[in-house]
Amino acid sequence: MSILDLITLLIFLAAVFTLINISVLKLPSTIGLMAIALMMSIVILILGVVFPAVTDGASHIIEEFDFKEVLLKVMLNFLLFAGALSLDLRKLLEERVPVLILATLGTLLSTFIVGTLIWFVFPYLGVTIPYIFCLLFGALISPTDPIAVLALVKKFNLSKNLEIKIAGESLFNDGVGVVVFLTILGIAETQFGGAAAAHGAHGAGEITASSVGLLFIKEVVGGLLMGAVFGFLGFRLLNFIDNDHVELEVLVTLTLVMVGGRIAELLHVSAPLAMVVMGLFIGNEGRDENLANATGEYVFKFWHLLDEALNAILFILIGLEMIVIAKTFSSDMILIGVAGILIVLLARFLGVALPVKAMQLFRSFEEKTIIILTWGGLRGGISVALALSLSEFEWIEPYVKETILFATYCVVVFSILVQGLTIPRLLKN
Repeated sequence: MSILDLITLLIFLAAVFTLINISVLKLPSTIGLMAIALMMSIVILILGVVFPAVTDGASHIIEEFDFKEVLLKVMLNFLLFAGALSLDLRKLLEERVPVLILATLGTLLSTFIVGTLIWFVFPYLGVTIPYIFCLLFGALISPTDPIAVLALVKKFNLSKNLEIKIAGESLFNDGVGVVVFLTILGIAETQFGGAAAAHGAHGAGEITASSVGLLFIKEVVGGLLMGAVFGFLGFRLLNFIDNDHVELEVLVTLTLVMVGGRIAELLHVSAPLAMVVMGLFIGNEGRDENLANATGEYVFKFWHLLDEALNAILFILIGLEMIVIAKTFSSDMILIGVAGILIVLLARFLGVALPVKAMQLFRSFEEKTIIILTWGGLRGGISVALALSLSEFEWIEPYVKETILFATYCVVVFSILVQGLTIPRLLKN
């Protein structure tokens, strides 16, 4: 199939599934679309038992649409920018300390807690994974998915302070998580890659504490600075246009995201963090009236429409990935999936509770903050994409790739379907 055929198919499925969800299931958009896509995947897999050509054909189509490439290099920048546009900048600045601590320290804590528990528990389930790869799983599963989180946060009547903590943390910990993942991947290459490391992200140079620290600072600080520069220039340009040419304003924002993403990739700085900062600069929430008028209404309508459309396609793709992941499934892996879910939930709780308890010595937090942040920390396409990216590295044992991918998919499906559907009940209690 050509790329045009694949895009046409996805848009068709998005329209049909959205119609089914609105008229029949009546679930939140992201949850409903993913549930329908999962049901479709199950039907295809069942039909494949009798007619193998059905499953083979569906697998071929899904594999052609390279999920990790499409999400990490195309969709992610647009989705993060669109999400940041709607954030209240004044509220975010008020909550900058908890957001920053949860997005950095919380993510790092969760990464090491998940990695350590996986390394300890999985051997009892018949799978022994080197510790560095356990940390790799911890890095890709610890960040909450901003796309999934933002789609749900808007639906609930949360206090503005709590809403901004959840939304801000999910936007920033995504960029931090990707940087941690790449850093650990570079260390793993040094230990296991040998000659094959040349195909990886960082090469086989010696990894030291200082080099890891410098890489982390370059990616994170570089991404934030680049986003601030591009965001400021873009905002001044929009202020100059001053709503006289709405089509030009839309083109300016599209250019910022596409060119900015490409430059971030070339400079080896965090594109996700750059997109978030750019969105905050250009968004008008939390600004005074004069500045707020710089970005026209049509820009927000355009990005809202694009956000909704890409969200629909993303969660359909997550559901359909089950067809590919099912190839590696065996009954022995059920316990691995269950253990992965429980470990990630425990690590999320500790990664939130410890920093929040420490910050409560200096500032107050809303009731149920820890519980809501823990249960509302949904995982999504970014974790699946990072797990799928491991298939590129020949020096990683196949069983390690399969175990990480299966555990990741179980956590993502559980978080979106189970956690996402039960959040309203949690808020009412």
